Amino acid sequence: MTGFVGNIEDLTLKNKYFREVLYTGKHAQLVVMCLQPGEEIGNEVHQNVDQFFRIEEGTAKFIFNGKEEHIVHGSDAVIVPAGTWHNVINTLKSKKLKLYTVYSPPNHPAGTIHKTKAEAEEAEKHEHH
Repeated sequence: MTGFVGNIEDLTLKNKYFREVLYTGKHAQLVVMCLQPGEEIGNEVHQNVDQFFRIEEGTAKFIFNGKEEHIVHGSDAVIVPAGTWHNVINTLKSKKLKLYTVYSPPNHPAGTIHKTKAEAEEAEKHEHH
């Protein structure tokens, strides 16, 4: 199939993995994510990648550059410009955070699946950005 075609809302809500790459193109990458209650992605920065997020279910706190905070809910979108330190935290203690993100350009190897945050952290030690 050329490109990606799919019901992104359903795919996002059904996803149980911390991170799964659905599609990798030359200039963009589509990824679904699921954060466990209280889990966070961790403070990170992508020097050459703009990142779009859409929250499908749950409540998240986005922190930019360690000080600017935004609380977002289902149907909200967030764009993190390249060079911005950011963290995403699932603020709910009893509900998973379901979201999808688009990296431009791609940030992970095509086909990447990280079932847990720990698995993602271990893999990222070996990835070259």
